[in-house]
Amino acid sequence: MAVVSLALIPGDGIGVEVMESAKQILDAVQATYDVTFTMTELDWSCERYHRTGAMMPADGLDVLGRHDAILLGAVGWPGVPDHVSLWGLLIPIRRTFGQYVNLRPMRVFEGVPTPVRPELSAGTDFVVVRENSEGEYSEVGGRIGRGSSEVALQQSTFSRVAVERIAEYAMTTAESRRGHVRSATKSNGIIHTMTLWDEVVDDVAVRHPDVTMSREHVDAMAARMVMHPSDFDVVVASNLLGDILSDLAAAVCGSIGIAPSANLAPDGPGPSMFEPVHGSAPDIAGKGLANPIGMLWSVVLMLEHLRLQEPAAALMSAIEESLRDPRTRTADLGGTASTGEVTEFVAALLLKERVSS
Repeated sequence: MAVVSLALIPGDGIGVEVMESAKQILDAVQATYDVTFTMTELDWSCERYHRTGAMMPADGLDVLGRHDAILLGAVGWPGVPDHVSLWGLLIPIRRTFGQYVNLRPMRVFEGVPTPVRPELSAGTDFVVVRENSEGEYSEVGGRIGRGSSEVALQQSTFSRVAVERIAEYAMTTAESRRGHVRSATKSNGIIHTMTLWDEVVDDVAVRHPDVTMSREHVDAMAARMVMHPSDFDVVVASNLLGDILSDLAAAVCGSIGIAPSANLAPDGPGPSMFEPVHGSAPDIAGKGLANPIGMLWSVVLMLEHLRLQEPAAALMSAIEESLRDPRTRTADLGGTASTGEVTEFVAALLLKERVSS
């Protein structure tokens, strides 16, 4: 029997609710398949920041390093600036453990209404491979002066090593899919960092002759993603551009509530981290309205990463089944179910697998 050690960080707002959904699903998985999860729940959040002045304890990264994977709910709450919560928790985790790949798959599911006309969105199924370690999200810069004369400088940092490894990951991913990569750029206006990005992605593409690679300015790509979303297979993008495009992709496919992500450390020193994209959503927290699918799909990505392919496939199938019917979808997808009702439906399908086997 496989024994997997998980660190759970519910965080803030609906992160707490969807983490409860994840725990219920993980219990169903270990009741059905030959795996045991040991789960350590950590109260690292904006609430903790208010109490202690820190999002996580001083030895927090050491604590996480003792686990096989990290599952995160959401972080952020009114009264704590977003840059404080982000740089106090998420970014240190991503960079300490070498999680340089941010993987964000998205697709149109049967039964799920989308804002894009069905004849345009049918068959949409693609993945955004976002560089997760540097780029526009850099610590280099500062603010000079005060008042009307104040100046803020933010330095983007692109290295050949980082661009090459994310491009390599994107090309390899495309080889296991439909064989096409679109590279998001803005090198017509950003003449140093994005021209380096273009050159390195081109160099990597040469090593993958079975992959068709095209380059597109990010503004044109955003328009194409709305008008022709089924054109995409794999998108590779810098930290900021990938962040924006993946949220747009989720909206095109129906709701940001279904969007998962994986922060992967392909050759890093520690665990990978899995989280839904939707954020803490304080306006609906505690009301049972949160869509748990983004978290449950993130659990699928985690199971795949841990090479637990059979439960991953079963959970994905259960998610698809829940999305087909408004009675087992949340309100953001035109459904009538609560967070708990969706979770219970998916868990019941997994437990049914145990009975049938």
